[in-house]
Amino acid sequence: MTKPLVVRKGWRMVAPGTLEQFEAPLDLPPPGWVSIEVLGCGACHTDITYLYGGVAPVMGFPVVLGHEIVGRVLDSGQLVIVPAVSPCGACRACKRGRATACRASKMPGNHHDGGFASHVNVPERWLCEVQSVPLGLEPWQLAVVADAVTTPYQAIARSGLGPEDVAIVVGAGGVGGFLVELAAVRGAFPIAIDVSPARLEHALSHGAKHALDARGLDAKSAKREIAAKLASRGMEPEGWHVFECSGTTSGQSMAFGLLTRGGTLSVVGFSPETLPIRLSNLMALDADAHGNWGCDPVHYPKVLELVTAGLIDLSSAVERFPLSEAPAVLAAASRHELTRRPVLVPDA
Repeated sequence: MTKPLVVRKGWRMVAPGTLEQFEAPLDLPPPGWVSIEVLGCGACHTDITYLYGGVAPVMGFPVVLGHEIVGRVLDSGQLVIVPAVSPCGACRACKRGRATACRASKMPGNHHDGGFASHVNVPERWLCEVQSVPLGLEPWQLAVVADAVTTPYQAIARSGLGPEDVAIVVGAGGVGGFLVELAAVRGAFPIAIDVSPARLEHALSHGAKHALDARGLDAKSAKREIAAKLASRGMEPEGWHVFECSGTTSGQSMAFGLLTRGGTLSVVGFSPETLPIRLSNLMALDADAHGNWGCDPVHYPKVLELVTAGLIDLSSAVERFPLSEAPAVLAAASRHELTRRPVLVPDA
């Protein structure tokens, strides 16, 4: 029996800064891929960078952006979270436990069409099955698990952050806000740094032990304030874990300046701009620096368990918008006018 034709609708990026509405038949998925009915797709800083920041997606134009996808598999009806990055599972990097360094990995909205549409084809192997929607949540809210929650989880795992370790989060917005929560769940001592009082207030109510307003603050002053705060609690002024989540050069400069002896810098946010730094600080401080490209899909079930257990608060961090308003929503996000991470939901 011939399957009925599926028509997908959505927005594709046809040139830098330009989105075009489209409606077209959904191609049959290639071997190893499945077709997904999109229930929600988060709008990430990376999408904004592709659209407005001059960074071209790998597949070129036109491309449907969006890599934070939750949806249902058309053939089975199973609710799934689509990993933001799907590794090949067979290369040397994958086999040695560095799936996030896989050169053959596929990212929706970058290597192939993404989730700013009603339907999308994605690799099947790493889909994270959602057995039941956590109490108090709706399926669309789970979209941010695909990146905004799992990516900081990967960064924490890679850094070796442990209980009672100091976790300094520079940029406490979407990804950074979840990193604060995840660090608190791990028993660490999270400190949030941001230019937004609202974000700092949110961080303090979600596990942060201290917060610093970055406006007019340099790294030396921030380091002194943090050291004093830790000293008052009998904690050591060294070995800090610094997580750069702002995706700005000012945030990156702050994060690098906060490195301590034996400390760790995890670069989680992305900026297309370059930054002059004295790289020898890593040598002199015997410090470590890590990049962070998405999250190994093997971690997704564990992160979903944390969400289901109510340890990670999605409700206060996300906001629903109809997919039909995508251009206006992405433009507003680029102007930092939104207080929550937007999730685009296909119109009924």
